[in-house]
Amino acid sequence: MTDNTVNTEKKIKLTKKDVSHSYWLWQFFSHANYNYERMQGGAFAHCMAPALAKLYPKKEDKIAALQRHLVFFNTNPNFGTLIHGAVLAMEEEKANGAEISDDAINSVKTGLMGPMAGIGDALDQGVIIPLIVALGISLAAAGNVFGSLLVLFGLPLVLILIARYFWMKGYQLGSNAVTAVLAGGKMKRLISAAGILGCTVMGGLISSYVSFSLKINFNIGDSAFDLQSSIFDAIMPNLLPLAVTLGVFALLSKKKFSSLQIMLGIVVIGFVGGLIGIF
Repeated sequence: MTDNTVNTEKKIKLTKKDVSHSYWLWQFFSHANYNYERMQGGAFAHCMAPALAKLYPKKEDKIAALQRHLVFFNTNPNFGTLIHGAVLAMEEEKANGAEISDDAINSVKTGLMGPMAGIGDALDQGVIIPLIVALGISLAAAGNVFGSLLVLFGLPLVLILIARYFWMKGYQLGSNAVTAVLAGGKMKRLISAAGILGCTVMGGLISSYVSFSLKINFNIGDSAFDLQSSIFDAIMPNLLPLAVTLGVFALLSKKKFSSLQIMLGIVVIGFVGGLIGIF
């Protein structure tokens, strides 16, 4: 009787624990060893190291894999984790015999780190962080201790959940991860909607937290005339705070003045105006 059994090499499979372990390493060390030569390259290799050790039992293969990820890398640390998950999936396929070259893996990293940085920075630095901080300040100013707790714990939790979601989604979708997420312009619409929401909230906060009024009074005949109430408030309540906000925005958009210069200018103008009694 002939033995027709075919010996097949057992596939190396990363478990959910392995993928999570790599994620948490990135979460805690994404900016460790951050430098101008490789930016997040060292942190990328560090978070991949445990998974690579499992995928490549041979020492020389493991060394080659680590060297592959010590190159320059820099992206948004939260939304950009989609790349990490996709690369982890590619490494798993490569370790199991798929024809994936080193250049292919690095091409995914270098080609996608810019777009994901742009998307991620627009959402977390331009929308998520300002909104949560503004809400926290609003609550804290009203005497609610939850306001400070929201910024201290709620904000990091939101960013951690975002980073973990995109990491797992990247691993699930593999090298097609970013293409799938960006397909059909869904991400562009999400960014646009988030931007509108951010502008709406910030617009509401202007009337509550930007205070500016004039104390210029003079007499016209026998009648006292208050410039603030008789002119500016009569045209539109909170007209001057709105004008100051739009003025600051115009100065920032022209990029001729830094935010620090504008803040110092406001302090100087406010101090001088207070001294002479017009504010």
